[in-house]
Amino acid sequence: MRHVIALDVGGTGMKAALVGAGGELLHQERRATGRERGPDASVESILGFAADLREHGVRHLGEPALAAGVAVPGVVDTGRGVAVYSANLGWRDVPLRDLLSARLGGAPVALGHDVRTGGLAEGRVGAGRGIDRFLFVPVGTGIAGAVCVEGRVESGAHGMAGEIGHIVVRPDGVRCPCGQRGCLERYASAAAVGQAWAEASGTPGADAADCARAVASGDPEAAAVWRRAVDALADGLVAGLTLLDPRALIIGGGLAEAGETLFTPLRDAVRRRLTFQREPDIVPAALGDTAGCLGAGLIAWDLLAPTDRDTAPRSTTDRSTTDPSEVSA
Repeated sequence: MRHVIALDVGGTGMKAALVGAGGELLHQERRATGRERGPDASVESILGFAADLREHGVRHLGEPALAAGVAVPGVVDTGRGVAVYSANLGWRDVPLRDLLSARLGGAPVALGHDVRTGGLAEGRVGAGRGIDRFLFVPVGTGIAGAVCVEGRVESGAHGMAGEIGHIVVRPDGVRCPCGQRGCLERYASAAAVGQAWAEASGTPGADAADCARAVASGDPEAAAVWRRAVDALADGLVAGLTLLDPRALIIGGGLAEAGETLFTPLRDAVRRRLTFQREPDIVPAALGDTAGCLGAGLIAWDLLAPTDRDTAPRSTTDRSTTDPSEVSA
């Protein structure tokens, strides 16, 4: 059965799948990234994982993968296939596309940014399907965004488009590792909410999910922590929608798992901040933590000729770039 390899690499773990021509997940697996052993070891973990997936395809599906797609965090030069920089993985200028292709016997490999490939998947088969303009914002350990316009996921001139987590929402606020003060993700990410609730509740190790449950149960201290986070998130989202005028804001990541505990006050907070802007739909992402992996599979299929893709989900090529990871349908 024809298939491609899809890898979604995170700071601590990797999600992988063998993806069929119709987008079906034929095999799924997870492993640790191994970043604690250093950047070279984490690269070798990815290469070894991909090789094992190729062998799985040979043994169980009757043939090797036709191509591979890999989504990674940080700054990514998709045109050259280079992972330029990742603070979490300690990478600088890793030629990941060429390394993977060599390990996979010369198979073509597409390299994409993790959030943009997630936006690609949401646009093609998820909550953004049929929407011409949307901003996909995963709110997890950090906050980032994918700008999806007329069938394209925009990477920007230098591969940095969509970094909404580093919009300053609290001038002179908490210092961010990026060097600024008051960045959105320092106030509204799941990590920030968890830290604030751990301090407010006196419960070391408490996380954002604990805070959400406390909010739902009527805890006033949890409600105060949650309200501050929602207000900061609304400030960042309104800045984004003022610049981009999206038809929808698609919110994913761990914080979105709180459901209406998040979405009801968030919609209200955004609405209160609007003046001349048109109110967007604010909806949860549909694909959960599989979005990046599905997107990696889609960019792999996009590398192949139509006869190879057969019934694979198709895309419309962005004439401004040859990078398939910046394409949606």
